[in-house]
Amino acid sequence: MRAHHIMTRKVIKAAPGDSITDVARLMLDNHVSGLPVVDLKGALVGIVTERDLLRRREIGTQRKRPRWLDFILGPGYQAAEYVQTAGRRVDEIMTRDVQTVTEDTPLSDVVAIMEKYRVKRVPVMNGNKLTGIISRQNFVRAVAGLTRDVPDPTADDAHIHARILAEIDRHDWGPAGLEVFVRNGVVDICGVITDDRTRQAIVVAAENVAGVKQVHDHLGWVDPMSGTYFGSEEDRTKAS
Repeated sequence: MRAHHIMTRKVIKAAPGDSITDVARLMLDNHVSGLPVVDLKGALVGIVTERDLLRRREIGTQRKRPRWLDFILGPGYQAAEYVQTAGRRVDEIMTRDVQTVTEDTPLSDVVAIMEKYRVKRVPVMNGNKLTGIISRQNFVRAVAGLTRDVPDPTADDAHIHARILAEIDRHDWGPAGLEVFVRNGVVDICGVITDDRTRQAIVVAAENVAGVKQVHDHLGWVDPMSGTYFGSEEDRTKAS
């Protein structure tokens, strides 16, 4: 999937000359935590977020440091910080170096940008035009909108069996010698693993195959150090 598949197209914007109180109300009224800032020509010039409003002199949340540290940081740093905490207009407190993506950017790249720069939203551009915005909430909505209830005409037991084995074989963590049994969409997985962390990965791989209704874990774990064998929790629960 790409950015245009999940982005919000109706973007609420701020202007550089807007007051911070107006922007704060705009965020609250629209239940958003950040706004792109565009000038009169429609060009993206920055972004203002709730983080820009955390350290404010009006509410006493500006940073307080010992004088010796202020001396080391220097007057230029102190002046810039003063503007950030006391500025009244958006263009005085906004972030100017904005990370953006295009409409065709893969979602994996969007996530990588969010993680690398520790941002919660990324404007989406088509050339110089702002066409949308992607926030973490867009990804939550995308996941919530997924469904496995769409009928798959090829999701019979034989196809399910083959697809489970193929998915597990694709990964280095997939153990050899697994046995998979499928009946009416109910899957039983048997075999031996030497790292108990692969158990959940195997179960998840099976759960994500279309047509699977339930997965039963019969995987035994052998501790490589001691050679001790442990059955699956599901089998131990049934035995007791």
